[in-house]
Formats: sequence, C-alpha cells, structure tokens
Amino acid sequence: MLTEDLLVLTSASYAGPGDAGQTGSWRVLRPVIDYEKCAPARTGKPACFFCWLYCPDGVVSKTLLPQITLEYCKGCGICAEECPSQAITMVEESSFSAVDDRERCSCSSPAT
Repeated sequence: MLTEDLLVLTSASYAGPGDAGQTGSWRVLRPVIDYEKCAPARTGKPACFFCWLYCPDGVVSKTLLPQITLEYCKGCGICAEECPSQAITMVEESSFSAVDDRERCSCSSPAT
C-alpha cells in the first residue's frame, strides 16, 4: 500500500489533563447522533441501544434520547459502526470550537 492511499487526520488538540479517564483534547473524531434516524428517539420506545451496548468506555446513556458523554469518549467510532440505522456519524473534532464544547457540555447533538 502506498502512503498516498492513506487518509491522515490531524488533531487540533491542546494539552489537557486526561485525569480519571477523561479524554482531554486528543480525540480526533467525535460521534454525533442524528435523532431523526435514531430508533429510540424516533419511536419513543426503548429499542436498539447498540451504541450503549458496544461502547467500550460506557459513555452512551440508555435513554430515549441517547447522550454521549464527550468528556470521556475516546472517539473510537464503534458506536457509529454498530448503529443499524446509521444515526451516528463521526465528525472531525477540528470542526467544533472550544465555545461549542462549553455550550454543549456532554450533549452529542449539534447545536441548532
């Protein structure tokens, strides 16, 4: 495989503590949930929750509007891969600003 064939993602990170399992700012991709596609959110019934089941860090809530605790999310993308309705997409962290993070805290849906 040629090196030109590889996709290179760069981190817009800053030095952070990473204390107690917190991600800090080194995550390159962030999961974003589209609630119009998400089965529990769309139907209002406890269904699916594959994102909750397969998350290795346990940062996805098992609620009708699943939330991802971004403070601890490592950005591995397993939730997006396992989502049968493709409601979770991995977005480059550099497309979010520090202001977005402060306003959104642990909420995973984009601000409107």
